[in-house]
Amino acid sequence: MLAITLNDKPHKIQVDPDTPLLWVLRDEFGLKGTKYGCGMGVCGICLVHVNGIPVRSCVTSVAEVHNKSVVTIEGLGRDHSVLKAWIEEQVPQCGYCQPAQVMAAVALLDGKGQPSDSDIGTAMSEVLCRCGTYPRIKRAITKIKHASSDVEPKGSSSSINHSAYDSVSNDTREVFAPNPWIRLRRDGITTLIVDRSEMGQGVVTGLAMLIAEEMEVSLDSVRFSFAPADKKYSNSIIGEQLTGGSTSIRSAWETLRLAGAQAREALIAAAAKLWNVKVTDCRAKHGEVIHIPTGQRITYGALVDTAKTLPIPKKVQLKKYDEFELIGRSLPRLEITDMVLGRAVYGLDVSLPNMKAVTVERCPIIGGSLAKFDASKALKVEGVRDVIAISSGVAVIADDIYTALAGRQALEVHWNANSKNVLSSEKIRDQFINASSEKGHLVRDDGDTERDLARARRTFSEVYETPYLAHACMEPMNCTAQVSTRGCDIWVGTQAQTATQYIAAEVTGLDQKRINVHTQFLGGGFGRRGDTDFVKEALEVACVVPVPVQLVWTRQDDICHDLFRPANYVSIKAGLNAEGLPIAWWQQVVGPPLALDGIRIPYDISSVRVECIKQDPGVPTGAWRSVGASQNAFAIECFIDELAYVTGNDPLEYRLKLLSRYPHYQHVIMLAAEKAGWGKPLPSGQVMGLAFYECFNSAVAQIAIISISGNYSIHVHRVICAIDCGIRVNPDEVVAQLEGGIIFGLSAALKGEITISAGRVEQSTFKDYPILTFDETPLIDVAFVPSDRPPGGVGEPGVPPIAPAVANAVFSATGQRLRSLPLRLKEHAKSII
Repeated sequence: MLAITLNDKPHKIQVDPDTPLLWVLRDEFGLKGTKYGCGMGVCGICLVHVNGIPVRSCVTSVAEVHNKSVVTIEGLGRDHSVLKAWIEEQVPQCGYCQPAQVMAAVALLDGKGQPSDSDIGTAMSEVLCRCGTYPRIKRAITKIKHASSDVEPKGSSSSINHSAYDSVSNDTREVFAPNPWIRLRRDGITTLIVDRSEMGQGVVTGLAMLIAEEMEVSLDSVRFSFAPADKKYSNSIIGEQLTGGSTSIRSAWETLRLAGAQAREALIAAAAKLWNVKVTDCRAKHGEVIHIPTGQRITYGALVDTAKTLPIPKKVQLKKYDEFELIGRSLPRLEITDMVLGRAVYGLDVSLPNMKAVTVERCPIIGGSLAKFDASKALKVEGVRDVIAISSGVAVIADDIYTALAGRQALEVHWNANSKNVLSSEKIRDQFINASSEKGHLVRDDGDTERDLARARRTFSEVYETPYLAHACMEPMNCTAQVSTRGCDIWVGTQAQTATQYIAAEVTGLDQKRINVHTQFLGGGFGRRGDTDFVKEALEVACVVPVPVQLVWTRQDDICHDLFRPANYVSIKAGLNAEGLPIAWWQQVVGPPLALDGIRIPYDISSVRVECIKQDPGVPTGAWRSVGASQNAFAIECFIDELAYVTGNDPLEYRLKLLSRYPHYQHVIMLAAEKAGWGKPLPSGQVMGLAFYECFNSAVAQIAIISISGNYSIHVHRVICAIDCGIRVNPDEVVAQLEGGIIFGLSAALKGEITISAGRVEQSTFKDYPILTFDETPLIDVAFVPSDRPPGGVGEPGVPPIAPAVANAVFSATGQRLRSLPLRLKEHAKSII
């Protein structure tokens, strides 16, 4: 029997003393705020306090905390200054790592009331964030540090205790439901049925603002619930219920505003009927209907029953740009408080009666398959209930995750491997090079490229390469499923409700109408959770187990068995005129299908020919944040910079010349240059690099300010980002997304690489697949080109320009052109400035 004091309450527990504290907190006490990220003490997102000291609970046994005091995120007082600062600064994106970030900050501030920047960097680099919330974390800690002892950050216990999540049923009899998205209660609360997945983009609040704006209600009176899988919630841009491609706000821009306007006009009609007055004499404002001639008012809640009896107006008037009261304002996100407090329920936090845990041993060799296995030792592990073969490997079913992992470790498994075609990174590169001699599929053909290359004053050509990359979401893949005679229920953090329903129908044989998808918060998505491989695994087990099962991937599973961003190999040739400007551009992209996406050449070049050669070596691939744009922007923008150099042009002026017909693009680049002070002196050793790219209906220019250290490493000091993304529904969240996209892209530019040897992925943890830490994050400034056009994407466009911007700066600093990612300087590289 072990004794611990947990959040100031004494407890006695009887568990295996070697059980990691993490699983005791989550499974024995139901404290889900402490998260599983790697199980190896690397990522830090399981951080708790033991006797006031921050420890990683995934590598701390429960025996080590015997007779000690443990504090989790749930044990912090709701009036704690760190919690308030986190909410005020709107720190979280997906929120999965934020309880640990808070606990790290509390320990730092308790230990050093006035920590130095170095102290902050060291302490906060202990916890990783894939979304890139580091700049906001720094602002929150700095705010507390600079606050006087008697002045706390804004926030109140009541606001912190409040949750905007509303678990509504499909029963609409007690509410006014004018359309699939709105449920108005008699107490005046409006619940938005969110038909997209929340993985840190802030779509819950962005979509709520569209509804609230047209409905004439305050955002404070809006709650939200996630929609079920249903055709009526299909993404109008994509054609199915899917969150991706920076389409959430874009696809809802008119749809949800119309939904809000319908509700508004129906409520006005209900008030007019009750008062027996003309509809035209009434208007809606701040959750009430007002009769203009008399000033009489009635709340929306009081109109619910009458409104339910009236037809829903089909033709309604939407507000004009200059009439917006909410859209365009930076408003606090509805979901952030729950994220900060550890109350938001992610897929891994789902808990159901009698639920069993599942882990899967998968073939480590790409393309391999199961030959045979011996489960005898695994079944001797106390708590292991069964071991079965499924399509992807061998599944271990146990009472809890810790036991399932122990059972998996005891398995003896033999695999079939195709020894004649064992993949390696070198072989894949050779395949791409060999394929580049073939004729490609034509995707763009403007003018006569062959003729113009022949008559050019000079030609210039280069090759650029990018590697496979893992998504590395902080929440590993997981899915909870139950299959019974009543149907199938799936609890999952997914970007793809339609695809989830399809795969469930395929695995279970059930009609889609009997398959219920319960979408949870996503601990990062970045395209990975748009696939359903992990859902299929859970369903295959659920079909043979009579109770709910929760499948959990380890961090090693997540990296080794990811659906990777594909590698690609890009060749570009340009023909230049006497002024050094390109009159012909030929580009060839070789790689798996997704690598052939996102090829955008915005410059004014009379002849452009782009060819794609599909070459798929067999490495599993999937969509990755900004998809092919993340790779092709690197090649295109590095090549443009090379053209500027070989023709003796300033990279900024060269781009502006090539965009003379596109002033809206020029404005973006000039704004970035102005904010960065392009051409002005920089501190000694620092240089600038520029890149520009247009994708997802937004144009972005980024300038990276870097230096080269004595050990030939690249240090990024500052990034200036300018964007034309149309109307910004919630401007502060747009800034957050661009900050996050830049940090995500920097991880790939400076560190990211998946390599393959003997058919196996060589990386498996955040040690050998590192991401940017707090201390490595540059200052980031974001500027906007004013616009009243409909919103463009913001979650993904921040990623593509950062790698070429840094690469171009590296050339300015060293004279060394880096044409492959990640960016690695050779040892002879020296600063030339």
